[in-house]
Amino acid sequence: MASRTDSSAAWWKNRQRTIAFDEMEFDRFIQGIGRQVARGQEFAIVIGSDESLRDANRRFRGKRAVTDVLSFPDGENGRLGDILISAAQAARQAARFGHNVEDELKILALHGLLHLLGYDHETDDGRMRRVEKRWRRKLGLPHSLTERGAGERRDAR
Repeated sequence: MASRTDSSAAWWKNRQRTIAFDEMEFDRFIQGIGRQVARGQEFAIVIGSDESLRDANRRFRGKRAVTDVLSFPDGENGRLGDILISAAQAARQAARFGHNVEDELKILALHGLLHLLGYDHETDDGRMRRVEKRWRRKLGLPHSLTERGAGERRDAR
């Protein structure tokens, strides 16, 4: 399913077929964060395979591992950029943290969008963590990426 309404600047596409999830629920969430978090600025999300995220991570970050989410800021003509999410990695993380794949995809989409908005949890002394936590609570999501165990290594960007 690809979704984009005339009044929305948020667009997404599911390019993988291995992990099933409620696409209508995900679409409602994306349209909501498009209005609330991105404040109508344009961004796109592609949900792909582990292989596609591994290839993008290697190509753009020089890392050979699969990752859960990658963000590619744009900034041209007011466009925020693009987010890539691995559906298989989202499913594994959902099982690991005890929630459903839809919630994990939402967590990853929010995290990626915050990166497009200029936040960087690796350099901002906790600012992104606080913003992500506030939005997570407001949107009714489980623990965010930046709140998960301090000992975990995060490759998401």
